[in-house]
Parts: sequence; structure tokens; C-alpha cells
Amino acid sequence: MIVGLPKEIKNNESRVAITPGGVFELTKNNHKVYVQKGAGFDSGFGDSDYINAGAEILPTIEDVYAIAEMIVKVKEPIEEEYKLAKEGQIIFTYFHFASNNNLIDAMVNSKAVCIAYETVEVDKTLPLLTPMSEVAGRMAVQQGAKYLEKPIKGKGVLLGGVPGVKPGKVLILGGGVVGVQAAKMAAGLGAIVNILDINLDRLRYINDIMPNNVITEFSSEYNIRKHIKDADLIVGGVLIPGAKAPKLITRDMLKDMQPGTVIVDVAVDQGGCIETTKATTHEDPIYIIDDVVHYCVANMPGAVPYTSTIALTNVTLPYVLQLANKGWEKACDENAPLQKGVNIVNGEIICQDILK
Repeated sequence: MIVGLPKEIKNNESRVAITPGGVFELTKNNHKVYVQKGAGFDSGFGDSDYINAGAEILPTIEDVYAIAEMIVKVKEPIEEEYKLAKEGQIIFTYFHFASNNNLIDAMVNSKAVCIAYETVEVDKTLPLLTPMSEVAGRMAVQQGAKYLEKPIKGKGVLLGGVPGVKPGKVLILGGGVVGVQAAKMAAGLGAIVNILDINLDRLRYINDIMPNNVITEFSSEYNIRKHIKDADLIVGGVLIPGAKAPKLITRDMLKDMQPGTVIVDVAVDQGGCIETTKATTHEDPIYIIDDVVHYCVANMPGAVPYTSTIALTNVTLPYVLQLANKGWEKACDENAPLQKGVNIVNGEIICQDILK
């Protein structure tokens, strides 16, 4: 199969979909790989690395789309790419269709085969989303701690505190991968961490593995309203696979927060779990509503592309190889988890959750 690896063009997206090591595995299996010039540069991989792995370099994104039977990307196609997708072409990437009706319409019209990383499911886990959720969960606290600084309109709170001064308080909505990784980072800094979820088995697990400064609590509107009153940093990490995230914090609840409170909504790709969430970029990452700082960057792991690219390739490459070796129909027939990743085929919406 002819596999294309375009350079990401989303704002400040520095990741690349496959490392040179992954390209080597594809070419070893007799597949042809075309990489757009400079695609891996920001992740630490030069064109020569890809050439040495057996790929050929093409000058433009148009060239890559035109020749490839399968496009492997990191982020969803943006408007400039809509016209490049073609009928029958496999596009394997993070799509996050639920929050983007224009993208749904464009991919339906293209009649491409759209397979989404984020809906590939194994035993109720999302293996292709997990490593980026791990990165984003850890970054949520890293970024939140930064934006709590007073020069950036935060509360002026040091999350870990110092001797004689109490530590900051972190509220985490959702006990999934994002929530656990965020709790781990916040707890490591010495903050007081409250993590809320509706799954009591998950809360028991978190309670067992976390230190004493992480407190688990059942998620309800009452408990959320209670905790937001004195939280310094709020991390939104709620996920319903393929569908829009529920709005757990509404606009009217902002008035109950202290000025300078920071919200980091990691669920932004799925529409966000905060009503006031709107996607931002690394170039312009925050905005302020009712004196509450919102950080809602839709591609947080793109800021640490070396780590993220390797972590992503580790989990996606086996599926890329299956698709290349067998074609998408046979690969999906033989692999139920991969079949769940099929969202749109030849103009037909297969995964109905993206419409919710």
C-alpha cells in the first residue's frame, strides 16, 4: 500500500504521525511511504532520517494526498485539507467529529474512509487515545500551575505551597486517564487534590493508588458547586467515547469561583465539559470570563512533540500495519477494536455517536 505522511498544518501542531522507526517497519513490509518535506522536523526527526528508513520525500501536502492510498495523521484535517481527501482514501487520525459539524460534512462529501484513533476500543479502553491523554493530563497541571501566576491574571498561588503556607487546591473532573495523570502531577507538587467521578469502582482504584493528598469523591452537581468555590485549578477530564462531553460546569457557576481561578479543559476536543469552553491554540492559549482564566488548547500534546510523537507511534503502528497489510475492510473484519474506529465510509456515517 502507498502510505502518505503529511506535515501537520493545525496551529502550532508540531507532532508527526509516525517516527522514522515506524516508517522502517512499513517499508520492511514492502509498503511505499511518502513523507512531506519537513514533516518530522519539529518532533526531532529530519528528512534524512525518513529517507534512511526507506521513505521518499515529497515537497507539498498536495503531493502526499494525491499519491497516497492511506493518509496517516495526528490531528483532524482542517479546512485547507478538506479538498485534498479523495474517494476511497483511508484517513487514519484523531478526528473528534462530535465537536465539528463542518468536518463531518467535508469527510462525508469526500467519500474517504475515515478511521478515528479516539474510537478504537479494546475492553472498554481507548488504546490510541491513552498516551495523548497521559500527556495532556500531566500538561494540564503544568500549564495550570503556570497560569495561576499573577502576571498572567491567575490567583498568585503556588500549588505546592511552602512551609507555613497551605498548598493550592486542585479539582479534577473525571477519573479516567487524564484525571489520574493530572492527579499524579498535582499530588507530586504537594497540592490538595479532589478528584470526582461517577464510577465508584474507578474511585476505589484511584483511592488505593494515590497518596493521601488525593481525595476521591462522587461526582454530582452539588459536590462540583461545593468545590469550585475554593479551587485554585480546575481540570476538566471527562470523556464519552466519540460523543460530546457533558457540561459539568455552567456559565452561571463561574460567579462562585474566586477571581484568578484557572480552568484547564482537556475535554475541549469533544466540545469541552465547561459551558464556557472554546478551543484555543498554543499561540493564544487563554481567555478570561468573569475573572476566571480558561486554558482550552485543543492539541496540548503538540507542545511536547518529541515525547508525544514517540508515544503515539508506539500505539498506532500495529494498526497502521494491519490496515496497510490487509486493506481496511479485511483488517476491520478481523479486528473488532479497529472496526470501532470506522466513523465515516464512502459518504455514510457509520459511528452514530459522532452526531450526539
